[in-house]
Amino acid sequence: MTRPVVLVGFVAAALGSSIKDFQPDGSVIFVEEPDVVRKRDARTTVAGSALVRELIEWEFHLPGKADEFYHVHHDLDPAAVVPLTEYATPFAARLAERYGLPGAGFGAAQILRDKAVLRLVSRAAGIANPASARVESPAQVREFMARHPGKTVLKPANRQASVGTQVLTDPAEAEQAWANCVVQDEGIFVPDRAMELKMLAESFVEGDEYSVEMLLRDGEPLFANVTGKRLFPGPRPIELAHIVPADIPDELTATLTEETRRLTAAAGFRTGIVHCEWIVSDGVPYLVECAGRFAGDGIIELIQRAYPVELNRAYFSVMKDEPVVDVLPRKAEGGAAVRFLSIEPGLIEDVRGVEKASQAEGVFLCDVGVSAGDRFDGLRSSWDRVGDLMVTADSPAEASRLAEEAVALIEIDVRPDRGERESAAP
Repeated sequence: MTRPVVLVGFVAAALGSSIKDFQPDGSVIFVEEPDVVRKRDARTTVAGSALVRELIEWEFHLPGKADEFYHVHHDLDPAAVVPLTEYATPFAARLAERYGLPGAGFGAAQILRDKAVLRLVSRAAGIANPASARVESPAQVREFMARHPGKTVLKPANRQASVGTQVLTDPAEAEQAWANCVVQDEGIFVPDRAMELKMLAESFVEGDEYSVEMLLRDGEPLFANVTGKRLFPGPRPIELAHIVPADIPDELTATLTEETRRLTAAAGFRTGIVHCEWIVSDGVPYLVECAGRFAGDGIIELIQRAYPVELNRAYFSVMKDEPVVDVLPRKAEGGAAVRFLSIEPGLIEDVRGVEKASQAEGVFLCDVGVSAGDRFDGLRSSWDRVGDLMVTADSPAEASRLAEEAVALIEIDVRPDRGERESAAP
């Protein structure tokens, strides 16, 4: 029987991705929290996939659960342990250690999972960071703002998808911002039990935003891409678009890549893939955060099409301690972009143009997740975006242009809740 690959964190999209091109039927085992399995009806989804051998319900968010899993499933003999979600990374790293498999390393995974600890470690290694401090109350936020004039970012140290993150411009906003930030409901994607609250206040860094996606084996980079980012306007720093590769000078690409290599070395990250976010201000890359897993938001799909490269296959080969068969490219041959949609809060009355947008030049995916009769409560995190559209083109600039043209074809009529004017802008 084929040795299974253990995927920690249930991601339904993985079943329809290129994984099925190199993993045989019955070779995948999902591990997911019991509450999430129930809320997402994951068993029904995996029942329709020949790829999945088993779905194991396990409270992997909790300390010690990887070691417990190893003893209960000592004879599982997996070929690899792969984290698919942010919260899965420490468990997956520790489980890989117990089975003697390649992985990030438990210590590195813990550093990357806590933004405050990552600040401490990376700053000591000479990597530029904004001023930052743990805070436990609005009063401490105001104290931080008094010490560091200018805009302040208030955010959780241990959450994902921009959940609870907000930009403050005035100390008077601290009370309401704190109330907004501590309400961090991720619904069906997390267990029902409460998660520990860790909050950070940080100086806002003005500049262009990027991320670096890097594949490493034993600490050595095998592949790297720089993604350009655009944010929705407003106090919530939520991504509006990603462009692959970033349309920037080669020198900046090299700098961002090298800083990411330095960061992984500082954290002791061994084998796997990282998604590191940076803000470049006056030519200096400042660390935002770094995740020890695949990038979300469709970035990996954009990379695979723009270069092109079979990054999924290469990643799984590295995690299984197998040779990477294909030569991994250093530069992209084209460009790709994803553009996200949002709307004003209110009752959705009509959605038009989705089919037309899906047939526009360069578009290979167009998905709008709302319809007439739905209510939209506002953009608070990445989970709240109402749709996305992906394109490919001959260059990053062309991909960005085509994405904007296609998304302009989508019209969403909203009846505001509080007498606000209607909006049809995506």
